[in-house]
Amino acid sequence: MTAPLASNVWSFAGESDRADINQFLLQYFINYNFGETGWYLVSEPIMTADWMRDDGDRWVLPIGGGVGRVFDVGAQPVNTSLQAYDNVINTEGGADWQLRFQVQLLFPQ
Repeated sequence: MTAPLASNVWSFAGESDRADINQFLLQYFINYNFGETGWYLVSEPIMTADWMRDDGDRWVLPIGGGVGRVFDVGAQPVNTSLQAYDNVINTEGGADWQLRFQVQLLFPQ
């Protein structure tokens, strides 16, 4: 299943000596479950653009993914995942890659 998350944040008021902000974020979610095992493949890159930067230094575009598993710790369902991304497009001074480790407590109804 794929569902995107998008936002753009910009400044429009406040102290005149602060820098202006105009930043974009796009994240999509791709998940493939391996039946009832609890294991899954996942890709959730967070793409960003800083519209205040020059054209050639605006975007961060990560490519990659990882694995995850849903399991119980006692009666508590837990979701964990480990993902790695290569920033194929990057801003000056930005990171070349990302490593994400997530732990989520689940509260199903």
